[in-house]
Amino acid sequence: MRLLYLHQHYSAPEGATATRSHALAHALVRRGHAVTLACGRYEGAVTGLDGPFAGGRRDGTVHGLRLVEFDIPCGNSQGFGARAAAFGRYAARTGRLAAGGDWDLVIASSTPLTVALPALLARRLRGTPFLFEIRDPWPELPRAMGGVPGWALAGMGHLADAACRQAAAVVALSEGMAQTALSRGAAPERVHVVPNGCDLDLFGPHIPAWRPMEAAPWEMLAVYAGAHGRANGLEQLLDAAALLLARGEHRIRLMLVGEGSEKPRLQEAAATRGLHNLSFMAPLGKRKLASLLAGAQVGLHCLAPVAEFAEWTAPNKLMDYLAAGLPVVSNLPGHGARLLAEGPCGIATTPGDPAALAAALSWMANNPSPRIAMGHAAREQAVRRWDRRLLARDFVAIAESAAESSSLVSLVAA
Repeated sequence: MRLLYLHQHYSAPEGATATRSHALAHALVRRGHAVTLACGRYEGAVTGLDGPFAGGRRDGTVHGLRLVEFDIPCGNSQGFGARAAAFGRYAARTGRLAAGGDWDLVIASSTPLTVALPALLARRLRGTPFLFEIRDPWPELPRAMGGVPGWALAGMGHLADAACRQAAAVVALSEGMAQTALSRGAAPERVHVVPNGCDLDLFGPHIPAWRPMEAAPWEMLAVYAGAHGRANGLEQLLDAAALLLARGEHRIRLMLVGEGSEKPRLQEAAATRGLHNLSFMAPLGKRKLASLLAGAQVGLHCLAPVAEFAEWTAPNKLMDYLAAGLPVVSNLPGHGARLLAEGPCGIATTPGDPAALAAALSWMANNPSPRIAMGHAAREQAVRRWDRRLLARDFVAIAESAAESSSLVSLVAA
């Protein structure tokens, strides 16, 4: 089949951002399908294309995957207006690509939600079926976070309704996200859950360990690797670091790796508060990050205390920590807390409670043997339940079924 995969934020493992679409696209290629993936220029992403842009795009084939990269910068450090403009530009460019090609299936991976526009256009003009993937439910999460104009939320709601109702298949990353699709009118038989998975080759105990100079040999290194945005609530980690220092705890170093709109403010606050037990690093490519996690003792996961995050998020970083064999300290309830309870492979604290985060980190430092056992349980769970190759197989089967069932409907109608 000829497949068009729309993911504005695509990156290969050489980049510093999520690689789910990279794995799924290559699984489709290995299955024998001709896949074209269209993306923009996302902050921290690496596509593998390095030639000049011509007419605002560049094309190439990397390991059997055809890539179309549009010269549309986008990232968490941009303001609402700049990001919205980038979303619109990408939808316009990919709309022409989707409607102008003879595709058997369009895969629209959200966020941003605007990737649904070219898929809906191709369906309307050419009858092309599409698979709608929900990696973050919009407008549900932006509404919960606040700060988004009402007109924008209303527009997102209409677009999400159309995408869920007209998709040949909907793939959600969690049961909570699947419920949002059902509430928007998606047919239950078309809704599937394919969670985030673990890259067991890229991360794991077989990877050579690396520790940055800031981390002393005697320190327990706890790493947060991800976006530094408003939704991440990283002020809580600064508060936890301050509490540890106030208690005379000098065995623990918090390392925050990544980029985002909140990072300059967080760095300034950490310096003002004298948090010498907390360090910042620029985003790392996934391979370098794998070495850092191999040299760490704890994975940190943090989100702002927003109730909707409990079931509507599926963090990539959590999967990376499990694959690396790291015990996790998290403040995510619901889905994430249940995952950590299995094994157990980590400690889930109360959202919005820096004192609980500090206590969990102290426990990890005071109990090395149980901590190591949690790390082993994390890797075991990753192998048993979250192997990305097995989850990719499920995604491929759903995509093939969506295209084939739509073809049969077209034949019957004819």
